Amino acid sequence: MKKIFKLVLPAILISALLFPGNVFAEKKTNFTEQLLLPELAGILLEQAGFGVTLKTGVGSVIARKSLENAQFDLYYEYTGTAYTLYYKQKDTKIMTVPEKVYDWVKKADSEKDLVWLDPVKFNNTYTLMMRKAEAEKLGIKTISDLGVYVTKNPDKLIFALDSEFWERPDGFKGIMKTYNFKLPFKQVKKMSVGLTYQALKKGLVNSAMGFATDGRIAAFGFVNLVDDKSFFPVYNPVPVVRKGILDKYPEIKGILKPIADNLTTEEMQQLNKAVDVDHKQVHAVAMDWLKSKSLIK
Repeated sequence: MKKIFKLVLPAILISALLFPGNVFAEKKTNFTEQLLLPELAGILLEQAGFGVTLKTGVGSVIARKSLENAQFDLYYEYTGTAYTLYYKQKDTKIMTVPEKVYDWVKKADSEKDLVWLDPVKFNNTYTLMMRKAEAEKLGIKTISDLGVYVTKNPDKLIFALDSEFWERPDGFKGIMKTYNFKLPFKQVKKMSVGLTYQALKKGLVNSAMGFATDGRIAAFGFVNLVDDKSFFPVYNPVPVVRKGILDKYPEIKGILKPIADNLTTEEMQQLNKAVDVDHKQVHAVAMDWLKSKSLIK
């Protein structure tokens, strides 16, 4: 039996997103997702002969300190979280480009003997959603398409947003500026983020804000509109491991790489849905996905 690993992923990640004007935005990523990622990693590591101690329910900042202090060996972190929360950076030309923000935090953390492995494909950032059937009917696939439609039909679509997302320049007002359209205020319905999904499902609104990998997107027949001008910050999860551990067990990189190579935003939606909507156990959902990709025996 090889070294026993302590794997951790925060139950709730809170990212302070910094944008021009020193506006702070709080972002809470999906809780279920942060149980599934370490579960997937733990299964693959155990199959490779490692003993794994899996711990969840730890806050992001505490988990980070635990990794730096060698209390944990490996955990998954989001690129946007490290860039904006831990390093207090706000360059939108970096934070909205997956490769750039990944390279930035990887280099910065290398000075702390923390190694960022391969980034997972999916991006759990903000999103504008529509019901898939309506989006297809209106020919809207991207936020640019949405902007063109709103410009031609300013009184047709109703949007569900929370108050903060509407007011912030890095929220909906920033979207309108970037995509060059204006939505009449009377077309906005303000509500909590959790209620935006229900309002869209019930047809009370035509579009709503949400988070890209939320399981309700798949369950309710929604579609994420493509952010074709890269307005939203990037949140790719990446396994971060202490250099001393990786030096001793370099095979870890290869063991976890299949997760990075295969787990897309759409598939993460389905896994979150399986737990949150279909009420399946996290371990069972993780096992089923790994088997579907022929990643476990």
